[in-house]
Amino acid sequence: MRIAVVFGLALLAGAAHADVKMSGTFVADAACPATQAIKNGKNPGNVSTDAGKTYQLLAGNKDAPTHYLILVPGADPERRWVKVSCGHLSGSSAATVPAAPGGQGKPAPSGKPEYVFALSWQPAFCETKSNKAECKAQNPSEFDATNFTLHGLWPQPNGNFYCQASASDKANDNPAHWQDLPPVNLDADTRTELDKVMPGTASKLERHEWIKHGTCYGKSQQEYFSDALHLMREVNSSPVRDLFAKNIGGKLTADQIRSAFDQAFGAGAGDRVRVSCLIDPSSGRRLIGELTLGLAGPIGPHSSLKDLLLASVPTNKAGCPTGTVDPIGFQ
Repeated sequence: MRIAVVFGLALLAGAAHADVKMSGTFVADAACPATQAIKNGKNPGNVSTDAGKTYQLLAGNKDAPTHYLILVPGADPERRWVKVSCGHLSGSSAATVPAAPGGQGKPAPSGKPEYVFALSWQPAFCETKSNKAECKAQNPSEFDATNFTLHGLWPQPNGNFYCQASASDKANDNPAHWQDLPPVNLDADTRTELDKVMPGTASKLERHEWIKHGTCYGKSQQEYFSDALHLMREVNSSPVRDLFAKNIGGKLTADQIRSAFDQAFGAGAGDRVRVSCLIDPSSGRRLIGELTLGLAGPIGPHSSLKDLLLASVPTNKAGCPTGTVDPIGFQ
């Protein structure tokens, strides 16, 4: 009997230990069940959150929480669990945060840090996201009509996310709440260039990219975005950009795109490129939406994209075999 009691107490202690103490407030975006327990969904009084109402935040169920423990005045008991998708956090901090990896990126077996560099073809992206501010503002005379735009620079391996990011920032990292993420601190020239080369800043994309990926880069916000913009200038002044600009409205194959990378950055560079397509929901056209480049080595203001490409491991998958280079504006 005594063994069973001790075992039960140990289980309770373990469950309590799993919770991550938090402070601040939870703002409900919808009416959601506020349960006494996560596992069985027990909800005495059938309590729900009220959309737009704020609640005292007590804890998360783990470091990257799926549920928050909040205080619901008048409920019995008042301490209730809600799903993180039910709302967003304000003024929150977690009692524990994961440690950051050392250095820039995470070293590959070769000893060099590895990255994925993601380039968007903005007109195609906007065919599927017509409600976004940057897509409503499309103009044939703007940069994104004929140039690649910046999606992101992502330290590898995949899953190397949210280094030293707070639970609050991780919870708010969805497009509906990017405006609730901390602003990115950049000098005036970098901010101006970023707004041009990353149209998604109109939707606070840069805040998401920093919180999820940049925090694992090992450098400051200024250096992270400056390095990415330096690489973007190399791409957009190359035969790869020229190939796309000359074929707007037409089709390109993955082989043609990879050959353009070989021409621009040396034989074998194209083997480090993967093409992604998306389907235009209104017409069913297959559009080239993104190129992802594998890079390896330290990145800085004088880095060569050619060297970074050729130092990385080739990919066996060219991706989408053929797609249309979408013109600016909704087709």
